[in-house]
Amino acid sequence: MQVEFNGHAYLFTNPRFRGKYISPDEAKGGWINYGGDKIWPMPEGSEDENHWVIQSTAIDDLPYSFETLSKGKECMVRLTGQPDTITGMRIVRTVTLGAESPEIHFHALMENATAHPITWSIQSVSQYDLSDPAKPGDFNHNFWAYTPRNPASSFPDGMHVRYGLAHDPSFSFDGDLFRLHWTWFGNEVWLDSNAGWVAIVDKSSRYGMVETFHVKRDAEYPGKTSVIFYQNGPTVSFDEKGIPSIAGADSSKDAYYMEAEINSPMVTLQPGETYAFDTAWHPISIDAQPEEFSAPGLVVERLKATVDAGKLHLKGNFSVFAPGKLMAVFFNRNGIISGQHELEDVDPAKMVMLDTTVPIDPGLARVSLKLIDSEGKDRGSLSIAKVEAR
Repeated sequence: MQVEFNGHAYLFTNPRFRGKYISPDEAKGGWINYGGDKIWPMPEGSEDENHWVIQSTAIDDLPYSFETLSKGKECMVRLTGQPDTITGMRIVRTVTLGAESPEIHFHALMENATAHPITWSIQSVSQYDLSDPAKPGDFNHNFWAYTPRNPASSFPDGMHVRYGLAHDPSFSFDGDLFRLHWTWFGNEVWLDSNAGWVAIVDKSSRYGMVETFHVKRDAEYPGKTSVIFYQNGPTVSFDEKGIPSIAGADSSKDAYYMEAEINSPMVTLQPGETYAFDTAWHPISIDAQPEEFSAPGLVVERLKATVDAGKLHLKGNFSVFAPGKLMAVFFNRNGIISGQHELEDVDPAKMVMLDTTVPIDPGLARVSLKLIDSEGKDRGSLSIAKVEAR
């Protein structure tokens, strides 16, 4: 599977298996990583039958039936998997694209295909390509991932390094924003983020992807974790004498990718029952760390509204999820709308670098920057600013 936006390809596709199919019988219990996007069970592990050992099975390595449900203004397809004898689940996935934006919506349905209760979480896995197109054989040195830290996290420092170095320099926080700066070293970090979004930013290509999902705050999650980032690469190993070495450190034989993994809550299903997990992808143009998430897009630089020479100066940087128009909505000191001003056309394929002046209304106290999409729908406020004197 591959996803392209404005000519930019996002996902890793494994060159070893491109154009090939390895059946579960041929895989013999191994895992064939084709790349792309996946739906997996959680928790993962080999402790007991309530954990899933990663391998090629019916879940992602047997044929799915394919149906086209709608065409035209809204395109919708459904993929129906086969019952998996190991987990007892069947996956049915509906993918929807609309004409008004490049957003992609996923509806993943987990069905109990057995005659007994089962308990699982389902996980959305996106494998992002980290190779450097300008330097064959090298990795992208300017690739970042972000998600907010849970202020009431169950983990020390808001994260848990499940695999790899606990002091890996690729992990950091900027306030309550977790940051991963991809480096070629194997690790996996778990977070119990409750914000419902993950942002992927390739500062070299100036393209990014925002994955959104709903977090149920009173629900049980696998390992208390809603978001996982996995980096492939070499790892530290020890020989029989306890001498450490770096295993797998031959970049010529490796591929570069990062997994962004989104977990659903743990769910117990009776025979025939189903559970749905909804996620969405929002491809955008972006080249910097986001400051905030909003319904219509990411805020890279918060809106500033200053009065200068009798006019209102509006400034800020944004990445929008849908094409449309930016509208400045003005509020007076009593919180009542006093006017509005259409600013400019915007599109997800182009970063919004707002820097303009508009006439000022008497008594103006604050400004809300709204996105009105191509169908005239109000997508919500990108950013809100109090009016200040310069």
